[in-house]
Amino acid sequence: MFTEKTKKSMPKRPTKVRLRNIALYYLQRFESSEHNLRIVLRRRIDKYAFFDKDYSPNEAYQWVDEIIEECLGHNFINDERFAEFKINNYLLAGKPKRYIEQKLKQKGIDEKIIDKLFEETDYSELETALNFARKKKIGRFRKELRQENRQKDLGTLVRAGFDFDIAKEVLEDE
Repeated sequence: MFTEKTKKSMPKRPTKVRLRNIALYYLQRFESSEHNLRIVLRRRIDKYAFFDKDYSPNEAYQWVDEIIEECLGHNFINDERFAEFKINNYLLAGKPKRYIEQKLKQKGIDEKIIDKLFEETDYSELETALNFARKKKIGRFRKELRQENRQKDLGTLVRAGFDFDIAKEVLEDE
C-alpha cells in the first residue's frame, strides 16, 4: 500500500483538529459519501501508523466517527445527494444502470437509495446505450465498415454492461 516514496516523507501525527481540517478540505473539493470520507480519513491514520509502530490508531478512529457525525449534522455529507450527483454524471457519460449501481455500492450507498433515485430519474437504457455508442463511434454512428465491425461493436456494448437485446437494437439501422 505504501511505497518507498512514502517512506521519505513521514506524515504528521493525526489529531482531531488535523483530521477535521482534512475532512473539510476534502469536502470542499469533492462531493463524498459517508463511507468514502471514512475511508479517506482512516487511510491518513493508517499511513501514520505504518511509520510509527508504537502508535495505536483506536482513538483516532473514534475521532473519525465524531467528525463524520459532525459533517452529517451540518449536511456536508449527504449520501442521497452524492448518489444523485453520480447517477447524473454517469448517465451523461453513457454508463449503464448495472455499472452505476456497482460504483455506488462501492462508495457505500444503500441499495434503497439507489433504487429510489433510479425511479425518480428518466432512465432509458436504450437512450443511454445510444449515448455510449455515439461517444465511442460504434454501431449506427460508425462512418464506414459497419457490418464488418458488428461483432466487435456488440462485444463493446455488452462488456460495458448493456443487455444483449439493447446492444442489438443499438446496432440496427435507424
